[in-house]
Amino acid sequence: MPSITAVCLVIFALACAALAVLTIRLQRSRQAVFNGGVLLAMAFAVAAALPILSRLPWAELAEEASDQALAAIQLLHAAYVILTL
Repeated sequence: MPSITAVCLVIFALACAALAVLTIRLQRSRQAVFNGGVLLAMAFAVAAALPILSRLPWAELAEEASDQALAAIQLLHAAYVILTL
């Protein structure tokens, strides 16, 4: 995977995380969740990600994601076994 794609994915993930925090903050303060600014930012994030997503090697990405998920499950299982001793 080229480094520019990884950097762009990190930026996209950070933008999505910021939007999630903003949405949670608006929801807790009882304001409208999807106001114009949030929708506009989401639209820009999706528009910026579309060219990147078409160039990703999806098979390698899926394999890496499944390996990471398996490692996370094994880590949680080990933590559970240690905590229940």
